[in-house]
Amino acid sequence: METSLHRQLKEHYAASSHLQEVNCEGYRIDAVRGDELVEVQHGSLAAIRDKIAALLANYRITVVKPIVARKQLVKLDKRDGKVLQRRLSPKRGDLLNLFDELVYFTRVFPHRRLTLEVALVEVEELRFPGHGRRRRRRENDFQVQDQRLLEIVETHRFRTLGDLRKLLPRSLSATFHTGQLAESLGIQRHVAQKIAYCMRETGAIHPVGKQGNAVLYSRRKRAAA
Repeated sequence: METSLHRQLKEHYAASSHLQEVNCEGYRIDAVRGDELVEVQHGSLAAIRDKIAALLANYRITVVKPIVARKQLVKLDKRDGKVLQRRLSPKRGDLLNLFDELVYFTRVFPHRRLTLEVALVEVEELRFPGHGRRRRRRENDFQVQDQRLLEIVETHRFRTLGDLRKLLPRSLSATFHTGQLAESLGIQRHVAQKIAYCMRETGAIHPVGKQGNAVLYSRRKRAAA
């Protein structure tokens, strides 16, 4: 079932209402804007990988990947019921969450006809009580009725490997390992390893040696380890 968030983003990116949900070479495309196809993908990029790869042979495409930066949780008494509570979720997304999905898209990005646009959004999520089969309902026993767009906070466009490299901190030395990347970004090392994997697979960085058991990377193919 389509969420309001997906519909609202289609309306935002489409040139007009009749240029939404368009058939193109046997594929359903969310929107058309000029000579460009637009696909909004709130779910996994893996689900559209083959479709995008096929259409890139003949079309310019923008893939819009929304990341929830802020979420208002709206508690209802029942489906389509009255609002009982509204609060801000402590969970927040950021631009680095892109790499959670880019791991499935490294065979497609980069491409000269492809733009990957990350939209950091604020949404409200409507929730109502779960199935009610338990005598004591827990706080997390709920179903999501819908997600609605409140605001597009900011957008980031990625077309080239240079665009991807801009996410690397300037403080990184010419060669670095994932521990140093994690420290520079203030993230856990397993997240830095995911970033390094995506950048390596796309060609944004290159392995150039080792420091102990840690692989050293460089922005350039040839560098002294």
